[in-house]
Amino acid sequence: MADQQQKQQPIIIKKKKGGHGHHGGAWKVAYADFVTAMMAFFLVMWIVAQSEEVRQNVAAYFNDPVGFNKGAKTSVLKGAGPAVLPPKITTEMDRKKAEEIVKNELKRAADKIRARLAQMPEFKNIQDKIEIEMTTEGLRIQLIESSDSENSTFYRLGNKDLNERGKAILSAIAKELIKLDNNIVIEGHTDARMYALRDNYSNWELSADRANSARKLMQESGLMENRFEAVRGYAANHLRFPNDPYDPRNRRIAILVLNDYAETRFKELQASDWTAKN
Repeated sequence: MADQQQKQQPIIIKKKKGGHGHHGGAWKVAYADFVTAMMAFFLVMWIVAQSEEVRQNVAAYFNDPVGFNKGAKTSVLKGAGPAVLPPKITTEMDRKKAEEIVKNELKRAADKIRARLAQMPEFKNIQDKIEIEMTTEGLRIQLIESSDSENSTFYRLGNKDLNERGKAILSAIAKELIKLDNNIVIEGHTDARMYALRDNYSNWELSADRANSARKLMQESGLMENRFEAVRGYAANHLRFPNDPYDPRNRRIAILVLNDYAETRFKELQASDWTAKN
């Protein structure tokens, strides 16, 4: 019986095909490792060639990617804008380093503005009327009237619009500020002379109108509207020469390029004022 079952069981014959056998996928893993290593190598070489500011920003990203992306304004890549401030400040040393990065960026912007203005023929005779300085809030640029009230430098007496020379100067400044991401505050200031041409128009309106007129011109020169944090008119409340409130040099326009800290404080104050009123 057993012999009969063995005879009936089919016989299966397996034949192997000729040709080369497969070597598996190990080579793909090795190739992927090689590509990754090369990418890491070129990334290291790129970082080594960058400035200290860029290296600090790259380090800040890898230390805190989420916080960095929330606070970042521009790319660290060359040509994509200024180096950004590492947003997470954990120690006093970190804070000082971050402040130094922003300060250096604004200093470079000030140098570029001076260089651009120096190329303008009209700048030579009025360079002492344009003040560019670093403050705790950021970069402050002031267009200051001449001490000779009969020969205005930027504004005719009582007029809210810049003259042609003033427009050329402000437009040149705006073209340099386009390259930054910092928000801007524009301030208008007058001397203490009473504005008497209209009963319902005072130095308050005049200072605010001059600041707003400057804002419009800077927008026409290419600055985006959302870059303006505020437009302020101070009348004669912040005199440049408080001992001589009628000095024409009290009349001026100030463009304040905010650093990140001043911008944050400004928004916090705005928010607290809104909360208090509501």
